[in-house]
Amino acid sequence: MAAGSCAGTSRLPCALKIEKDLKSLAYDGIIVIVTSDLEAPNYDELFKEYFVSSAKIDKAVNSEVTVFPCDLPAGRIISAPTGPLSNDYADVRSFSDAAKKGILRALKAGVKAPLLLLPSHPSFRQSELVTLLGALEALYVNLQVREDLPDKAQKIKVLGVYSADSNNLARIVELATALESGRSVARDIGGADPERMAPRKVEEYIREVFKNTDIKIEVISDLALLKEEYPLFVAVDRAARNIERHHGRIVYLTYEPSSGSVDKTLYLVGKGVTYDTGGADIKAGGVMAGMSRDKCGAAAVAGFMQVLSVLKPRGIKVVGALPLVRNSVGEDSYVADEVIISRNKLRVRIGNTDAEGRMILGDVLCKMRELAEKAINPHLVTIATLTGHAVLTVGTGYSIVMDNGPARKSLHAQQLQAAGEELGDMVEISTIRKEDIAFHRVCSSSAGVLVLFQNSGDSDGTGKGMGDDVFQANNLPSTRTPRGHQGPAGFLMLVSGLDKHGSESKTPLKYSHLDIAASGGDLPNDATGAPILGLAGLYLKDRY
Repeated sequence: MAAGSCAGTSRLPCALKIEKDLKSLAYDGIIVIVTSDLEAPNYDELFKEYFVSSAKIDKAVNSEVTVFPCDLPAGRIISAPTGPLSNDYADVRSFSDAAKKGILRALKAGVKAPLLLLPSHPSFRQSELVTLLGALEALYVNLQVREDLPDKAQKIKVLGVYSADSNNLARIVELATALESGRSVARDIGGADPERMAPRKVEEYIREVFKNTDIKIEVISDLALLKEEYPLFVAVDRAARNIERHHGRIVYLTYEPSSGSVDKTLYLVGKGVTYDTGGADIKAGGVMAGMSRDKCGAAAVAGFMQVLSVLKPRGIKVVGALPLVRNSVGEDSYVADEVIISRNKLRVRIGNTDAEGRMILGDVLCKMRELAEKAINPHLVTIATLTGHAVLTVGTGYSIVMDNGPARKSLHAQQLQAAGEELGDMVEISTIRKEDIAFHRVCSSSAGVLVLFQNSGDSDGTGKGMGDDVFQANNLPSTRTPRGHQGPAGFLMLVSGLDKHGSESKTPLKYSHLDIAASGGDLPNDATGAPILGLAGLYLKDRY
């Protein structure tokens, strides 16, 4: 059985072939994932013999990826150890890491047709799936290499997949195909350079991906309509308007099951800044490099929609929004001190043009909130590479989730963290506090005193004026702002009107904000596709 051809809807880096015979002549290398004590309880006894004999020759087989000969038709075994799995801090990423290292070592050894053995483990019930996903990640080739260098578009043609539990293997391959195809879409969008994935090019790519699928596409690019309905977005888009290929647009993607009732509605809004110069508050001192990754939130939304198009889950409707814009700098840049009236008719005082992410998300989230008020069991989610503060808080490889009151009461953050941990898509939890709302809410002084910028002596460096409703940002980096990753969630709640839909309201709405600045992937590494695995693990569980 073959699955996951590189052509068509799967979008995998190679075909997957379910293999039941370890003595097949189709392979020239067998990749075996083993624990640190060299146990291989789910493999034939012959593998144990190879490991034991190899350990007598090379003790590093216990800690490093090694290649040794065998008398099977494949001719060689690539042993990829997971490291310790029994301590309190081990997690399932040990399997994906081992698989990636095993694949890379196999390629370096000249293997053209590897067979990957998927390991089961009593403490990690998704170890087989996570191992396969790790291998596929290692085989990914970025979009521009595939387009510019066709002879390097694939590292291998076919990956064989073997499991001792052959009855469940087809299901694992099916799920891996869906999840990895979504991550591939996200990597293509998030990892491409600022011109290859300028706003118009992202739209073209998305139209191609979802052609002849169940995903409905709506694109708003008309400037008059954008000005009327998304004024905060238009402010960021202004400086890029004199270059047609950089014109901003908002892409809506909708999935509805073809049959049956809907019991859950999910609204996703992903930040799609195709390049962030900082605008008039320009990123100086070399910190602009890498800002093509500021579209990874939108990329994750598109990738999740790809997963939906493959799995076709039951009972859930999903609306994804990708506000796509380039935060350029020029004669028509929006600047600090401007007051812009939002979709929600709030006067928003600009404090820093490099806080553009919350600007392009705000009005779109407001639109989603309007839709959610009439929806069945709605949950709104924003996903963004939003703050450097998030990176300092949790470190590379971790997303942060923050829930409003209704979402927190449902234990959403804890459920997302658990779903992500099971699949190696790690999430940490932060809390939205009253200070995060207060920082951005402008209250007029009864004495009529205005608070002006940081040189007025105001400790948070803000410029809040009488008549303003919401203050966008201070003029300090998030890394120098207390609660620098939680505050933007407060802004988004205010400007979208979600602050009026807390637990105490007549129509409470669940809302969560995910900051993926630390997990989206930095150059020169590939984009990661985070948090697609966690989202799928939580929202699609038992639906396909």
